[in-house]
Amino acid sequence: MSTATKTEWKARNGLLETLSEEECDRLRPELQVVELRPGRVLYEAGAPQTWMYFLRTGVVSMMYTSQNGDSTEIAMIGREGLVGTAVLTDAVSTPSSAVVQVPGEALALRAEVADREFRRGEHFQFMAMRYFHVLLAQMAQTAVCNRHHSVERQVCRWLLLCHDRIGSDELPVTQEMIATRLGVRREGVTEAAGRLQEMGLIRYSRGRIWIVDRKGLERQSCECYAVVRAEYDRLLKPHGH
Repeated sequence: MSTATKTEWKARNGLLETLSEEECDRLRPELQVVELRPGRVLYEAGAPQTWMYFLRTGVVSMMYTSQNGDSTEIAMIGREGLVGTAVLTDAVSTPSSAVVQVPGEALALRAEVADREFRRGEHFQFMAMRYFHVLLAQMAQTAVCNRHHSVERQVCRWLLLCHDRIGSDELPVTQEMIATRLGVRREGVTEAAGRLQEMGLIRYSRGRIWIVDRKGLERQSCECYAVVRAEYDRLLKPHGH
């Protein structure tokens, strides 16, 4: 880990970009740049969360694993957010784990520093509370989508969320990864991806999916993506963006 400079940490995370200069100056010496390698577990289910991570690049999945070993993604986090919200509550831990899905890097803040800043009651607290709301909205909409919508619509929603967080038309994801995150059979994702490719919305090859027609993918998706995106834009999108 290395201490972040002012230009390093302020410009590339949607939440940190909203902080005041005073808060930036106070946090900058405490933030450390960390590499996010695929498959890295940032915290385990039920384990104390000792760090908060503000993503600059890459994608992290919040995963819930049942007793029989089945896993499902309950939220996806990228450069718009943070990982480790439990450090700001007495809960300390959550029933889910956080796993790096797409490699990148983040700015890590020790739990005690994050808690101290939160208790100041300034914009850091305001930002964190708004992010809690947006994250809960994503979790709720994911539950609705998984229960009521077809695999094809779920795949569209997932690809759009991933596209937003990566910021590139090329997504380094596989159909097997998507199936695991959605908690559905690989064959269902393969069929859905095939139809989306035939429609000219995406293109895929081994280990990569390209977004070809973003607007078309949005039309093919269910309303769940739009609901989550609207909440983020309403509460967290930086002014002027």
